[in-house]
Amino acid sequence: MALLSTIRDLHRRKGRERRGLALAEGIRLVEEMLAAGAPCKGVVVAPALEATPRGAQLKRALVAAGAPLESISDADLAAVAATEHPQGVVAVYQVRTWSLDDCAGAGARPVLILDGVQDPGNVGTIARTALAFGAAGLVALPGTADLTNPKTVRGAMGALFQLPHCHADDAQVLDLLTRRQIALWATTMDGTPVDAIRPHAAVALVFGNEGAGIRPELLARAEQCVTIPIRSAAESLNVAVAAGIALYQVTR
Repeated sequence: MALLSTIRDLHRRKGRERRGLALAEGIRLVEEMLAAGAPCKGVVVAPALEATPRGAQLKRALVAAGAPLESISDADLAAVAATEHPQGVVAVYQVRTWSLDDCAGAGARPVLILDGVQDPGNVGTIARTALAFGAAGLVALPGTADLTNPKTVRGAMGALFQLPHCHADDAQVLDLLTRRQIALWATTMDGTPVDAIRPHAAVALVFGNEGAGIRPELLARAEQCVTIPIRSAAESLNVAVAAGIALYQVTR
């Protein structure tokens, strides 16, 4: 089947970039895709989908939305799914394109910048947290996990259907911050406690690689270094947890 071939191709970053498509897998994520109005290019469904009332309702909603459906066996669906329990549904959707300016928003809401955050689960969780706290958008610098990676999309739990996000390089981001007069705040281990200061205008919070942190060349451009005080017995926080705490502090 052509749709199955497309799904296999979309497990590769090059395939997603070439086609401008990505995958939504599982009942909750496909529900979020429909609710957000993301253009659906095709859905494979297996008997397992209708094993629960919620799954059966989702199938009816897909039919009502005019989504192209192909019925396959549970075994065939499991072969193309990325999760152990795919719940009988994998959808292909068209990825929305946002600009850097879209990610900065129009007001004083914070922007999140990820510098080499490699784990797609962390990136997805950060996107979910950013939407929850009203961030303007999310920008991924080189070395960060692909924002259309199926694991990133699952970790975001539908947030990436709504939160402006894009990939960019250092020069593009620094130009944006200068044009929009957005202050760059770097999260480090030895900065000013983030709960001790308040932003007077829009800020961009940059979070670094899980092991190496923020690159020195980007750190040097920061107007403020902030930290989350923790007990000395703990070496550090997970980057997604740190992003949630920092976002809470700058938006409350």
